[in-house]
Amino acid sequence: MEIRQLRYFLTVAEELHFGRAAERLHIVQSAVSQQLRRLERELGTELFTRSTRVVRLTVAGERLLPYAREMLALQARAREALDELRAEQAATVRLGTSSGLGGWLDAVLAAFTRTAGHAQLELVTGSTEERLAWVRTGELDATLLRGERTDPGLEFLPLWQDGLMAALPARHALAARDTVELADLADLPLRLSPRHRNPALHDLILRSCRAAGYEPVRGPEFTNAQDTLAAVGYGKPSWTVFYAPHAAQLPVPGVVFRPLTGPAPVMRTYLAVRGGPPRAGLRALIEACYAAVEGASDTVTGAGTGAVTGAAPAPSDRP
Repeated sequence: MEIRQLRYFLTVAEELHFGRAAERLHIVQSAVSQQLRRLERELGTELFTRSTRVVRLTVAGERLLPYAREMLALQARAREALDELRAEQAATVRLGTSSGLGGWLDAVLAAFTRTAGHAQLELVTGSTEERLAWVRTGELDATLLRGERTDPGLEFLPLWQDGLMAALPARHALAARDTVELADLADLPLRLSPRHRNPALHDLILRSCRAAGYEPVRGPEFTNAQDTLAAVGYGKPSWTVFYAPHAAQLPVPGVVFRPLTGPAPVMRTYLAVRGGPPRAGLRALIEACYAAVEGASDTVTGAGTGAVTGAAPAPSDRP
């Protein structure tokens, strides 16, 4: 039994005329008759009595009629539900997120909520390479990422810059200073993520240490924020780095965060998108990122803790 056959049956039952039913269905009369004969053979009973002048429902046809109406109504509701789902998915923007964004992510989400109408923002985590691959394939609309990149088919929109903070044992002599020069950390083991996990940060720290005149002493690897900070605070003396907005949200017993100087390393955040004109939801996200930069407060940037913000591109430069 096919939905099409039930639709033909219901239309003939309402018209009690094969010709008029065919006109309503926008098909030829012979096709209506053929499908109803097939339905009757499948059910093993006649549904209509036919004559040259009169078409009437049989008892079996009368019995089938309410079920046919119910099944077609269910089909219509199912189609409506799927249409609603497609509309919701079209209005959903999928954004890949980077670790250590601190108050920046809150500012982007707040700006998006204010300006995006009915669009919804879905956050997706993954490694940098995974997120970039998902943007290329369309599984993500965009992703936030640290450090400058080039990638065929993608555009990288510059957003903000953050300073870096040294996380030090509170008992260490350097913790008494307001800022810490990189050269003063030369003898203290550095806990750093392996390059494959965070190439942009890894390269920036090594480059900055070398600019300060030394190759850093390698300590145990940075695993996660909680375990690494616990080891810095209560283990053998060592240090690590955090983005200033992230550090502003991490009061940890036994650890202090101090802005790095001499030189002061900074990291820019970008929004990676596919090339071409963005759809409405993605444009709302891009504007929300710019609004977050333009309206950045000390709470967002970690001002006073070594943050460096960068202005968003001028409106004429925006995609």
